[in-house]
Order: sequence, then C-alpha cells, then structure tokens
Amino acid sequence: MNHYHFSLNITYQNFLAHYSGAASSVQVVTTTGLRLQLPATRFRPFLTQIGVKGLFRLTTDHNNKFIKLEAL
Repeated sequence: MNHYHFSLNITYQNFLAHYSGAASSVQVVTTTGLRLQLPATRFRPFLTQIGVKGLFRLTTDHNNKFIKLEAL
C-alpha cells in the first residue's frame, strides 16, 4: 500500500464549483512534493460550513488505485 499526506484548504464557496460542474477534480501537492489529482467527490465527507480544511492521508494499492482518504 502507498500512503500520501497533504494539507488542504478549500473554502465552502470554492468547493461548490464541484456541484455546479465547473470542477470535477482537486489537485493537491503531498508533503514530499508529489502532485496528485483526485475526484472532488472523494472530499464530500469532509465538507463543512467552512469548506474542506485539514491534513489528509490518501491510501492506494500498489497500482495506485484508491483505497481510502482519511482526515488526520
């Protein structure tokens, strides 16, 4: 399994662009400098009134297939 750590700070208003179809993915930079692109739908469980904020860990299998996304 692979683990990627990154922080995210997207306001509620900016995240709403996903619902309108303007943005279907979120691009993040991991703590090691790797750029990852994830479907915005993966962040829905973490959306609050202030947006999506915090430190996250993405877990993938050895083929980089999504396993889980966790807020730390």
